[in-house]
Amino acid sequence: MVLINYTTRVKETGEVVDTTYESVAKEAKIYEEGRKYKPRLVALGKGWIFKDLEQALIGAQPGQKLTVELSPDKAFGAWDKSKVRTVPLRRFGDKAKDVKEGAIVEVDGQVGTVLAVNSGRVMIDFNDRLAGKTLVYEVEVVKEITEPVEKVTLLFQRRLDIENIKVTVDGGVATIEIPPEAFLAEGLQYIKRAAADDILGIVDGITQVKYVETYSKA
Repeated sequence: MVLINYTTRVKETGEVVDTTYESVAKEAKIYEEGRKYKPRLVALGKGWIFKDLEQALIGAQPGQKLTVELSPDKAFGAWDKSKVRTVPLRRFGDKAKDVKEGAIVEVDGQVGTVLAVNSGRVMIDFNDRLAGKTLVYEVEVVKEITEPVEKVTLLFQRRLDIENIKVTVDGGVATIEIPPEAFLAEGLQYIKRAAADDILGIVDGITQVKYVETYSKA
């Protein structure tokens, strides 16, 4: 498990499409309000990132900087003409006025980008917006995670980004105390199950995950 900082650019244009650096996001005008810009956790060998990027990180040391170029076949795939569809504008009902070139829309459960609106018809590209693009990853390895408590903490925070959880590891049991402000988090039971699966599958020696929620009299 490692923490990395990175910036991803489209090779053909230099466009920044993702980054863990707040300053870079603001400069590239892709800053997302409410997002926490900080190093990203990666469990190597678990398929969380593209295979060739993962291979480049294996053996890398903290402080090391890497540049990894991924052709479309190793990233989001080739652009597929068959994924471009035309649908009637009336399909969008009251939201039709918001359907403009470049807008992100959903049709039949698929998300796509509007290419054109003409004569009551909408041409939509359902390819991933990075399909057909060569991506360049500029990566810095920040830290290797080796301690079981830190591994458990970061794996839980990957699912629910809260700061003040308490984690202990005793033998094969990891205990996670969830703070009261998280009790009403949307999908908390799913989050707990998913985090437990991550912990049991990644942290060596952990055979059981326990959650503690304490309710006190006001």
